Amino acid sequence: MNYQPFRPRSSNFLPEVVKNILIINGIMFLATVLMNNRGADLVDMLGLHYFQSDKFRVYQLITYMFMHGSFMHIFFNMFAVWMFGSSIENVWGPRRFLTFYILTGLGAAVAHYGIFYFEMQPAMAFFNDYISNPSHEKLQALVNSEAFQSFSSRDMMEHYNAFVHDYTVMAASNSQEALNLSVEYMSQFKADILNAPVVVGASGSVFGLLLAYGMLFPNNLLFMLFLPIPIKAKYFVIIYGAIELFSGIAQIPGDNVAHFAHLGGLFTGLLLILFWRRNKPRNDNFF
Repeated sequence: MNYQPFRPRSSNFLPEVVKNILIINGIMFLATVLMNNRGADLVDMLGLHYFQSDKFRVYQLITYMFMHGSFMHIFFNMFAVWMFGSSIENVWGPRRFLTFYILTGLGAAVAHYGIFYFEMQPAMAFFNDYISNPSHEKLQALVNSEAFQSFSSRDMMEHYNAFVHDYTVMAASNSQEALNLSVEYMSQFKADILNAPVVVGASGSVFGLLLAYGMLFPNNLLFMLFLPIPIKAKYFVIIYGAIELFSGIAQIPGDNVAHFAHLGGLFTGLLLILFWRRNKPRNDNFF
């Protein structure tokens, strides 16, 4: 039996790819703050919009991973990249580590907006039906529907009240012009809904790294904030994944965390590792 011990390719405290990820994220966060003070919203430009939004750009699939909404957001994500990513890059090497980091980030984006797509389809069908074939009766049904009410923020309701006033005045003299106004309003309302969600952050990739760390170093001890005792990495991954799954399904009001993006990064990481294990060369002892 030919036995070769597990060993890292290097033992750098701050490997090259991890170091550059930290630097790029830091630069982008500082640029976001500075440009925001000058009236430019980099989060809106480089964060990931829904693919049916008129603000969506293909490059956002990559740039969103390097954008963060607050100091605490970037601090904990980058701390996790260093804490878990350094050990993983030392084992895998820079090329495989970077591939894993980017692909898990992409998997997180697909998972998040894939769930969003199926959640939005009934509402979008309702709006599309009205816009293509408007009537006063359909308008009343639409504004009373859950699809309309659930997306009505304070700003949207202010616009809605102004629309109702104009529509009522116009309908008294010209019914067709009132319907044309309603189509214009509902088209803008639909666009605002599609433009609203913006995903930023490295969390999808971080969850992929967490999964990889748990599989590479299953018995390493980690500390969880809500437990006073250390826990093995493999159990940490299972518990954290279960918490994210519960949180995503529960949809707690006011929770702005993209839980299914986290799960998407974790699941994509699992698929990649299983694929690499199955197709590894004979001299590859890093899985």
